[in-house]
Amino acid sequence: MIKVMWFLKRAEHLSLEEFRRWWLDYHAADIAADQAPYLKAYKIDIRIDDDSLFTGKPASESPWDGIAEQWFETIDDYEAVYGRSDRATRADTLENCSQFERLIVEEHSVLGLCGCY
Repeated sequence: MIKVMWFLKRAEHLSLEEFRRWWLDYHAADIAADQAPYLKAYKIDIRIDDDSLFTGKPASESPWDGIAEQWFETIDDYEAVYGRSDRATRADTLENCSQFERLIVEEHSVLGLCGCY
């Protein structure tokens, strides 16, 4: 499996709640439809509004508002999606994110939930 993680920062014109609604209510469905049948699993993690109640808060704020996790069976499946120049979801991402970064990782389960795909 190929696991891709996308780190996203919301656009300046969006509150965190607006960003959350855009991603969960609109963008996620578009991604799932656009990347079928190659995308095998898709998870979205969005930061909570206020984490000051939790111990261990870092001194500086994270630059990211959310992370998307995507799984593809093969490199060819990944390329079938991201190798296209006609990806309609890209303009939507650029409109609603001020910054994003991709990280392709090898997942190592140590404890607990595993086998997302």
